[in-house]
Amino acid sequence: MALRKLNPITPGQRHKIASDFNEITTSTPEKSLTKGRSKSGGRNNDGKMTMRYIGGGHKQKSREIDFKREKDGVPGIVKSVEYDPTRTARIALIYYKDGEKRYIIAPNGIKVGQEIISGKGAAPEVGNTLYLSEVPLGTVIHNIELRPNQGAKLARSAGSYAQLTAKDGKFVVVKLPSGETRLILATCRATIGTVSNSEHMLERSGKAGKSRWLGRRPRVRGVVMNPIDHPMGGGEGKNSGGHPRSRKGLPAKGYKTRSKKSKSSKYIIEGRKK
Repeated sequence: MALRKLNPITPGQRHKIASDFNEITTSTPEKSLTKGRSKSGGRNNDGKMTMRYIGGGHKQKSREIDFKREKDGVPGIVKSVEYDPTRTARIALIYYKDGEKRYIIAPNGIKVGQEIISGKGAAPEVGNTLYLSEVPLGTVIHNIELRPNQGAKLARSAGSYAQLTAKDGKFVVVKLPSGETRLILATCRATIGTVSNSEHMLERSGKAGKSRWLGRRPRVRGVVMNPIDHPMGGGEGKNSGGHPRSRKGLPAKGYKTRSKKSKSSKYIIEGRKK
């Protein structure tokens, strides 16, 4: 995975930094795992806009991703590494020995022809899915479950990973990408390795039109709105603003929004880094 900086032959290319897509091996998705994706434009069933700044965008098809990896003991071969328009990471098409095909989130360094496997007794190698109780200490993991058989919920975006730091009875201690350290049941699963496309955060779109291709309309700042539209709106000239807050009046920048009654707080050993 590498980036390419384009020659500035147009204004939109002057600051553009894009992926070179070298790791992509095919441009045609597996038809049986692909379906159409409808867009709402931010409107509800009455046609009323309920979510702002959504609309337009290129037509996309969604790929069905296997986040559970419950085909225990059945080896699979990586057939291709593909681009997914709906996520930042790359995806890999797996052909299992029993004839089934599935997409998974592609880990960094996965190659076409590589064999992967999941379940009890699997080797802690890149692409394999293990129970957390069997993952060696210090191993880098991604696609982590929060509850057994729930499917992966943590560390799924491009370049993200977590680290298993300790084992404590029926729990393991995992340091998450946010910096938070928490307890997770040892019967949950995780995949070995780092999520692919790790340089995604260094890409630059180069022009506003790229955001429109992704279905994002321009976002209006609160300070330029009228007082009726936003708590930070109004005022003469630039004499507006006040304490940073959302449109609904919720303070931003340092204000904690997590519920004090949240039952999962007891599993958090150390909060995320500020």
